[in-house]
Amino acid sequence: MPTNDKSVALGGKRSGSGRKPVKIDLDELEKLCALQCTDQELACFFGVDVRTIERRKKKPAFAAAIERGRAKGKLSVRRMLFNLASTKGNVAAAIFLAKNLLGYKDYFSNEHSGPDGGAIPLNVIEMLQHRRNRLAADRKQSASDPTGSKSPSEA
Repeated sequence: MPTNDKSVALGGKRSGSGRKPVKIDLDELEKLCALQCTDQELACFFGVDVRTIERRKKKPAFAAAIERGRAKGKLSVRRMLFNLASTKGNVAAAIFLAKNLLGYKDYFSNEHSGPDGGAIPLNVIEMLQHRRNRLAADRKQSASDPTGSKSPSEA
């Protein structure tokens, strides 16, 4: 039995079979995207499957409406945050803007030092030798000290 290419392209043997395309208002889509709605939320609002939203994103007008809406939403958030930082004196908002817009960063110094502010010993033997030398110097100092006061390492 020969197949009719036209019926295969329409998805059924009868013309007009299948679900009718859902009309999605692009202005409404843009407004929802300004609220940063996810694809799942858009699909629920318009009463379609998420795959329908994903498929229609490939169409230029649909994708442009989504991009415009999301850009407007981000701009609105940035405007509100800038207003909080500049007019209301919200320090946290100002710091957030400085880090994200101006590239400011928090720098932490992770400088480490060994005993008495010197270099960090590379191995245990060096550390033990340093400790032994320090104790010997403390004993020598306490032996020569006639008052018998304790040395700083014994205190």
